[in-house]
Amino acid sequence: MIAQDSGNRFNESHLAANLAQVEVEVEGGDPLSALDHIGLAIHRMHDSGNVVTMRSPLTNLAIFLDRVGHYKPAAAIAGFAFSPLTAAAFLNINTTIEHLRHVLGDQTYESLARKGEMMTTAEMVTYAYDQIDHARTELNAVS
Repeated sequence: MIAQDSGNRFNESHLAANLAQVEVEVEGGDPLSALDHIGLAIHRMHDSGNVVTMRSPLTNLAIFLDRVGHYKPAAAIAGFAFSPLTAAAFLNINTTIEHLRHVLGDQTYESLARKGEMMTTAEMVTYAYDQIDHARTELNAVS
């Protein structure tokens, strides 16, 4: 709230990405809150043109989607988001990619990851928002 009220969008984006990571990685985290934080971080970082750090909330989204069984979108998003920085900052992305390779098979994973890697930033943002909406709809139906 302080970052929002101050108008400091960088801090707001950074904090939203960190809160998303907590919600995604902590056992019993709130999945709807995670999606809200991921969406906010993507929105703010995309608006600012900050493509490098936008990979962080996308990494969280890939991990989240893998955990809820949305394997194909998780693979495509992981393909776009994966970098040496995200691999170092998000240790769970390596486990997620390993799991996706196991579930989808190496060939399918590589194809989907390559598809994500080849997307423009705008295409990935649109795709990510769509996947967030699908996951949110599914979670609300279960609640």
